[in-house]
Amino acid sequence: MEEYAYILDIPPQKRGGKSENICLAVGDHDFRLFELVYKAGAVLNFEDRVYIGKDTAQRTVIDHVKRRIGVTDLSSTANSELEYAVTEAVKADEARFIKFFNEAGPISLRKHMLEELPGLGKKSMMAILDEREKKKFENYADLVTRVPTVKDPVKLLVARIMEEINAVEGELKRNLFVEK
Repeated sequence: MEEYAYILDIPPQKRGGKSENICLAVGDHDFRLFELVYKAGAVLNFEDRVYIGKDTAQRTVIDHVKRRIGVTDLSSTANSELEYAVTEAVKADEARFIKFFNEAGPISLRKHMLEELPGLGKKSMMAILDEREKKKFENYADLVTRVPTVKDPVKLLVARIMEEINAVEGELKRNLFVEK
């Protein structure tokens, strides 16, 4: 269960009839997409990180999760904000993603988990494996310094996460970061 989410869009209120304060969001850990109901009078902005967990006392902005949604349910605004929000989540949880670089293993005899990152080739993968044998990576800057062919690890991670979010069911063999 996601504890926090980033706001992607706050669609205009419906006129007439029953209206709810709806916003669209992406979870900051499993990258699930949600339709949320926010509290009356709450002030929200794009990419705000809000609590959506079970502890209602901590929910100062969000009243409840209305439902999980798919990428096709996102508004065009939410769709355009998604990559920015995912980038913020990857930057904010640096320890988790550096752990991935430090611990990713082989998938099969011919494929390594690191090769699942779009734009990361065999040479860069081998350099990462060699360097992490010497000493675990401490952060993104350490990774970039010790493996110069990896210019932007955040960009590599975001590309994979976006690929997983946008994938049609069964399109990818495995998800590394997105819980479907």
